[in-house]
Order: sequence, then C-alpha cells, then structure tokens
Amino acid sequence: MSKSENSSGINRNLTQYGDRDFSRFIRRAFLSSAGYDAEDLARPVIGIVNTSSDYNTCQRQMPEMVAAVKRGVLEAGGLPFAFPTISLNEILTSPTTMLFRNLAAMETEEMIRAQPMDAVVLLGGCDKTVPAQSMAAISANIPAIQVVAGPMLTGSWRGQRLGACTDCRRLWTEYRAGELEKADIEEIEGALCATGGTCMVMGTASTMACLVETLGLMLPGGATPPHTTGDRLKNCVASGRRAVRLAELNLCPADILTAGSFTNALTVLMALSGSTNAVIHLFAMARRAGIQLALKEINAIAKKVPVLVDCKPAGAGYLEDLHHAGGVPVLLKELAPLLDTGARTITGRTLGEELDAGAAPGSWQTTIRTLDNPLLPGPAITALFGSLAPDGAVIKSAAATPALMRHRGPAAVFESSEDAADRIDDPGLHLTPDHVLVLRNAGPRGRGMPEAGSLPIPKYLAAQGVRDMVRVSDARMSGTAYGTVVLHCAPEAAAGGPLALVEDGDEIELDVAENRIDLLVDNPEFERRRAALVLPDPPQRGWRRLYAERVLQANEGADLDFL
Repeated sequence: MSKSENSSGINRNLTQYGDRDFSRFIRRAFLSSAGYDAEDLARPVIGIVNTSSDYNTCQRQMPEMVAAVKRGVLEAGGLPFAFPTISLNEILTSPTTMLFRNLAAMETEEMIRAQPMDAVVLLGGCDKTVPAQSMAAISANIPAIQVVAGPMLTGSWRGQRLGACTDCRRLWTEYRAGELEKADIEEIEGALCATGGTCMVMGTASTMACLVETLGLMLPGGATPPHTTGDRLKNCVASGRRAVRLAELNLCPADILTAGSFTNALTVLMALSGSTNAVIHLFAMARRAGIQLALKEINAIAKKVPVLVDCKPAGAGYLEDLHHAGGVPVLLKELAPLLDTGARTITGRTLGEELDAGAAPGSWQTTIRTLDNPLLPGPAITALFGSLAPDGAVIKSAAATPALMRHRGPAAVFESSEDAADRIDDPGLHLTPDHVLVLRNAGPRGRGMPEAGSLPIPKYLAAQGVRDMVRVSDARMSGTAYGTVVLHCAPEAAAGGPLALVEDGDEIELDVAENRIDLLVDNPEFERRRAALVLPDPPQRGWRRLYAERVLQANEGADLDFL
C-alpha cells in the first residue's frame, strides 16, 4: 500500500492500537457491517458537519440539506460521512450561545482532526454556528467549505410584511409602550417566523453568511438562498461536489485566507450595515489564521464604504430581497474598486476572476445600491475609544439616532442583566431621556457576553414616546436590533475595566464623529474607586470556569487564549 493510500480516505487519522495494519483492518471490518465495500472505501472521504437539533428551529430542514450534500459528494466520486456536533440555537440557550461558540469551535476542530476525512462540508446557520465552524476549519486546516441554513421567508400580519427579528423588537417596543394590545402581540407571535431558517434581516446569521462567502470559504451565491427553497438545496449539492474537488486539490483555508481577505470582509460588513457581532467573530477567525486585526482598522475602512444594501435594521428590505437582487456576488461586483481582488476562493479562482464574470446591480431593483447612489453614506459601524473603553468599543452608527450620536448625560448603572430586568421600569429611578443606561458584568468573562446591551427603554418613558436612549455596556446586542447602543467595552467590568468604576450620576460623554466614549470623572476619584474595586469570583466548575479564566477580551475576538 502506498504512502498516499495510508494517509488519505478511510486511512486518515488511524485509531492507535500500536499496529497500523490492524487499525486499517478493523476499520474495514466495522464499515462492512454498515454495507461499505472495497469500492466505496477507495473513494475520498468527505465529512459533513450536521448541526440538526430539535432545539434549533433555524435549521429545521438540515436533514434535507445533509442529504443534498451527500448527493453532490456521491456524484463527484466521494464518500460522504455526516457527523453531529453541538447545535447552537439562539433562542433556547441560556445564558447566551456566545458562551458556547468557542466550545463548538473546539469540538468541531477536534472531530475533524480525529476522524478520517479528506475534506469537510460545514453545515451551520444560526449566529454562532458559522463563525465557530469557520474557526475550527481554519485551525484544522484541511479542505473545507461552508454551507448555511439560509434565511426564513417573511411573514405577514394585518398587511404588514414581517421578519424576525427586527420587526419583533419594533413591535415589542410598541407593546411595552401600550400601543399594541395583548391579543395583538399574541397574533404577531404566530406570524413573525413563517418558515424554518435564520433571521431574514441583516442580523448576525445573515451577516456572517455574507462575510464567509466574501472570505472565499463558500461557493459564490451561497449566503442568501432562503432555507426552504430549491436554490438552497442546489447550493448544498454543488458544495458537496466542490468538496470532492477541494480534497483532490488539497486546497485548504491557509491557502485562501490573507490579510486582504479579511479587509474585504470588513468592507462588505460596512456595505451591508451588518451586525456588530461580526466584528468579534472576524477578529477571532483572523487570529486563528495568524492575521492580526485592530479595531482602529474598522474606522479607516468604514469611512470609505457607504451602506449599499437595503435590509433591516438599517434599511427596509429582507434577505430574500437581497437574494433576488443577485446576492453577495452582485454586491462584490459593485464594491470591486474597494476590494483586494487578488484574494483567493475555494473555486480555485481569485475574487477578481470571479467578479469578471459577474453582473453589476440591476437597475430594476433597489436592494443593492451603487457606490454613487448608496442607501446611506456610512459609516455603518464605528469603533470608539476613550476613558470608558481604553481598548475599544463599537456602535452600529447606521442604526443609531442621529441626535444622540453626540450626547452627554448622567449614568444609571445596572450590575447585571437580571438587575436591569428587575429595575428598568421602576419609576423610582427617575430616569429621563438624557440618562445613559449602563450595563456591566455582561462581558466575555463576566457572563459569556449575552445580547443584553440593547436595554429596553423604561416603560414610563416609552409611554411618553421615547424610542431611543444612549446605552453603554460590555455586552453585545443582536444584529437585528437598533438604537444608540455602545457595545463590547474593553476591558470589560469583570476584568477590572473602567465600566466597573462607573457610579450613578457620573457624566458620560459620547461623540461618535470623534470616535470617543468617555467617563467624566477626575483622576484622583477614579483611582480611589479602582483601589476599592473587588472583582467577581469565576464560576465554580466546568466549561464556564475554563471560559472565564481563559477568554480574551472582545477587541481580540473573545476566543480562548490557548486557541
């Protein structure tokens, strides 16, 4: 048997019995019990990551997708093996799926390394699944291709077109303000999520799908086909076929990803007015690829890139509109002057070669705008620095209230998400629209970084017509959310960052145009508070203990330091 036969296909990653020939023999024996013969086992093996779960409605039709990928693998002469990994579902996981992103990345990487496969197809969908799988593929560095579940189709309520979850936030705010009745919100519950799939606005799932396609780790056009459509299944089949070819070429993520790839992804993030969560995920992915990104690069890129995609929450449309307009390939064609077109992709061609054959935005549609006629001038996302966030913070400026982008007001401090939930509606706090709502101990180390930064407007202010206030935290917010919300303050409070030292009534100054977020407390008082600060104890055991002790800060991607 040749060396290549020993280290490829079913003979990769042999179980260690101290006898390689026995390892191969016993593998063939057990696979025979599953109906595999010598002709099957001579083919390249393609692993298929399957994140199906009854808890994960976003990936409801994942079994059908797995079957379609298998069909593509078989058509191209490969041997498909699907295997399960953690399924991270946003809505049914406590306290937040972000706490488990790195665990999913570790598990996926280790299973890729431990099992025989010449290439892997990564089927994911919800917010943390795609970045976790991409992080795993980068670290494992075998031929890999990403496939996403795709967005839901829109629903309808009383003539309104609805999509999770920007519309759910808008309508819930109206319900809290007394503008909708309980019967109304119960009807809306049944209309928001009309099909399986991920949120159909430019939330984190949609953003990450578009960015992974931009990075060249997904087939062109793969980010936007809705979950329930034939286009999604066709992408699955084509991805299965391409995985076999990737195995033959041994084309790995390290052969594709460059600094230019990530600059392209940040450029597309701004053009999408995508989720702020993507900043953390891209930084983690780049770090695993050995590429250093810094928050200051966001501002340099954002100033050059207008918002071109008309999707909620910055715009009015939905992902199915983006798909019908041509998806990411058409957007990239329009952005070509701002991109590194020499970046490679899993097609084997450069981005420039792909774009040469692509179509520009059609004049018949308004979802993908042109550089000379953008939806918004930008910047979509701004990185902030200052005495409240020495290592940086971010704000989705395209979804903020212009009048609040420069604001100074007194702090109202909440020690945790639970504290905010218990007290935010208490009229005894005497909150005004000028107050700055501060949430702390919700960063990576403090609480796993939940999507709690977009604190609700106090009911008594909402009833007066207040729809936005400045909010500051070390937490995240959903990519589907909107408002003047400063996020990812680093260092976080649980790591001794300045957020831990804020007291009720302290003046906080936000100046987005100047990239500043400052705590206006004089230095002697600041140092007095720092000397008295007592940091919270880490969790007692298990994954949460390991995570709290080894997680990096948000500005570094919130990966574990040893990964």
